[in-house]
Amino acid sequence: MAVLTSRARRSLKRGIKKDQAPLLEKVRRIKKEGETVHKLRTHSRDMIILPEMVGLTVHVHNGKEFVPVEIKPEMIGHYLGEFSLPYKRVTHGEPGLRATRSSMYVPLK
Repeated sequence: MAVLTSRARRSLKRGIKKDQAPLLEKVRRIKKEGETVHKLRTHSRDMIILPEMVGLTVHVHNGKEFVPVEIKPEMIGHYLGEFSLPYKRVTHGEPGLRATRSSMYVPLK
């Protein structure tokens, strides 16, 4: 608990939610069996990354697809959803190239 932030400690002190419990049980079973490659998929984006999850690859749903997240020691205390963004970064094009309708008529030398 010492490595977690105060927000994570408070959340865990209140208990694990019923949709997070199966994920934690699967993580413990995988660690017990010693599997290294296992496709662990979850919709639980609000699960706090715990020290026992380090080394696993968890596929977190971002609303469209499952994004693989390899859990490292620096991630302890963060939420799974922080590493699986639900939107793509907006990149605006140049005028006339992949831009808006209004710039469609800009002459291209």
